[in-house]
Amino acid sequence: MIIPSLLDTDLYKFSMMQAVLHQFPGAQVEYRFKCRNRGIDLAPHADEIRAEIDALCQLRFTRDELEWLGALRFLRSDFIDLLRLFHLEPGFIDVRATPEVQGGLDITIRGPWLHTILFEVPVLAIVSEVWFRNTRAGHDLDAARARLADKIALAKSVPDPEFRLSDFGTRRRFGFAWQAEVIETLRRDLGAKLAGTSNVHFARQFGLIPLGTMAHEFLQACQAVGPRLRDSQRFAFDKWAEEYRGDLGIALTDVCGMDAFLRDFDLFFCKLFDGVRHDSGDPFEWGEKMIAHYQRMRVDPRTKTFVFSDSLNVPLCIELYERFRGRCRPAFGLGTNLTNDVGVEPLQIVIKMTRCNGQPVAKISDTPEKTMDYDPSYVAYLREVFGVQAPAV
Repeated sequence: MIIPSLLDTDLYKFSMMQAVLHQFPGAQVEYRFKCRNRGIDLAPHADEIRAEIDALCQLRFTRDELEWLGALRFLRSDFIDLLRLFHLEPGFIDVRATPEVQGGLDITIRGPWLHTILFEVPVLAIVSEVWFRNTRAGHDLDAARARLADKIALAKSVPDPEFRLSDFGTRRRFGFAWQAEVIETLRRDLGAKLAGTSNVHFARQFGLIPLGTMAHEFLQACQAVGPRLRDSQRFAFDKWAEEYRGDLGIALTDVCGMDAFLRDFDLFFCKLFDGVRHDSGDPFEWGEKMIAHYQRMRVDPRTKTFVFSDSLNVPLCIELYERFRGRCRPAFGLGTNLTNDVGVEPLQIVIKMTRCNGQPVAKISDTPEKTMDYDPSYVAYLREVFGVQAPAV
C-alpha cells in the first residue's frame, strides 16, 4: 500500500478543508488530472492505480493522529470531530485508461468539496509511485543520495542562519520510502537550516514544523461561490482571514496573474497577511514587483515573508536569497528537486479544480506551460474580467 495514513498529504489540504467546513459546506466541485510529460503512457497501470486508491479509501484517522492534529492551534475542535468520522469515498473518484490522450490516464473527482478535497495529493503520489515502481524497479538510489549530500553541503555553505529550506515534495515524489529518507537525511544533516515540511505525516514522524496555508483551488472555488467574479480574490482573502484570524497568513499570488493580484491586494490585505507565495512566472521579477507594491502601500517589505515554491533547486534558492535578503524575509519550499531527483524524468502531473457548484473555474498561470485544460470560453471571460492578456501564440 503506497499511502499509509491520511496524514500523508500537504498541510494546506487540512487548512482549506477546515475553511470549507465553516464557510462553504455545501459546495460541489470537480477536479481533473493532467500529465504534462510527452511520451508517457499510464494506461497500462490504471488498474493498479485504481487498486491503490481503493486502499486509500479504506484509511481512517487514528486517535493518536487526531490528537497531534488537534494540538495545532489553528485547527478547531469541530473540525477534528469531523475527521474522526472521515474517510475518502471511492464513488467520488473515477480512474480510466485513455490511451488516446496525452498521459494515457483520465482521473475525474466529483462530489462535495468537503469530502473530495483530500484526494488530490495522495492520488498524485500514487500515480507517481506506481509509474516508477513499474518502470524503474530496483533503481539504484546511490547517485541520488550523493546529489542530496551535495545539496545539503551547498545549503550549509550559506553562513546566514536565516537561509533555510523546506520540503514541499509529496505529490511528485519518487516514492514514499524515498521521501522519508530524504526528510530524515535533511533533518540529520541540514539541522536548523531545515525549516519544516508540507507533509503532515512526516512532520509528525520526524518532529518537524508542518508548513502550508492555501492552494489555488481555494481562490478558484471563490470564483463560483463568491458574490461577483471580479471580486473573487478579495472575497477569498476575506474568508481566509475570517477563518484564521491572523494565523496561516501567506497569500497565493498567481491564480489570476500577478498584476491582477496586486490590484486586489490593497493596503488592508498588505497589513493583514504575513506575506505572499510565488508559484509561477519569473521569481526575480515577482519579488521586485512585490517589494515595490508593499512600498507603494507604505508597508515595510522587510517585515513580510516571501515564499518561493516554483521549480526550485538549491542554487536558485541561494541566488534568490542573495537578491532579496534584507529586503524581505525569503523562504523556500523545494518540491520535485528534493523528492524525485533520482536520475529519471519526474512525472509532471497535476490535479486541478475545474468546476464548482456547476460553474467553470480556472487558474491563469504566469507560466504558460502550467496551463490546464479548462473551459476555453470561461478562461477568455476570466481574462477579460481581470484584464489579463492571452499569451502570444
